[in-house]
Amino acid sequence: MAAGAFDRALIDFENGLFEREYRRFFVDGETKPKHIGEPYLLENAAFAHGVLLVHGLMAAPEEVREWADDLFARGYNVYAPRMAGHGTSSGDLSGRSAQEWIDSVDRGYAILKTRCDSVVAAGFSTGGAVVLHRVIENPQAFAAVVSISAPLKFRKFSAHLARPVSLWNRALTTLGAPGLCREFVHNDADNPHINYLRCPVNSIVQIQRLMREVYAGLASVSIPSLIIHAKGDPKVDVQSGRDIHRRLGSPAKQYREIDFDQHGIVRGEIAGRVFLEVGEFLSRFAPAADVRV
Repeated sequence: MAAGAFDRALIDFENGLFEREYRRFFVDGETKPKHIGEPYLLENAAFAHGVLLVHGLMAAPEEVREWADDLFARGYNVYAPRMAGHGTSSGDLSGRSAQEWIDSVDRGYAILKTRCDSVVAAGFSTGGAVVLHRVIENPQAFAAVVSISAPLKFRKFSAHLARPVSLWNRALTTLGAPGLCREFVHNDADNPHINYLRCPVNSIVQIQRLMREVYAGLASVSIPSLIIHAKGDPKVDVQSGRDIHRRLGSPAKQYREIDFDQHGIVRGEIAGRVFLEVGEFLSRFAPAADVRV
């Protein structure tokens, strides 16, 4: 069993990083209250296992707070990292890469491993894509993976224009006309008190690159895997979840579709159905029954 307490130096580093970036990138009228973006740890010394819980694009750790509370009530330590560029402003996010998001999540994993015997990787939307990526790259690190609404295929046509627009922006900058660039598009946010209302074009390009890597590596995943998607998701095509599940190599893989017409299914009344599916999956493949005395 992992011994001792969680590494406070690692936790303090993440909290300090958020404080500095919150001040640096604060935009009046856009930046949310500080508690929305703060990473957090739900811990109980008696719990032996942990869940690394990752939020989606243009969101923040608060997005998965209800899910974190449910997992904690089921007997898991939970750490919700803040992916780089989130919880601050859309201008901050526009300059971030998928690798920076991955690095943020890896640091969250390091926090859980100082205390937990095993760790489940779980995430929503882009967070679901990132945890799949980490499982593919580090197959021995996780006991199971839960990916909800990962964006393999977008439904909005504008998403397919992200790469050409990004290349055009780069060309304009090179030609000395950055003022003509289109760096952001409107985000129809499910949770406007959490989400940015401007989506950086570069962020869509980063997700698309990330998902290409994820798709190529899914067949190598052998750990228990749960994929969930909303049937009527207006932002990410439900075929995303079906294709991810089909391609996964795990002999212990499950797929669930939720009859709902919004992308965000980890908050509000619908979330209870999602959490029940996750709880049943974890009780079978990554139970939290082991406790320390």
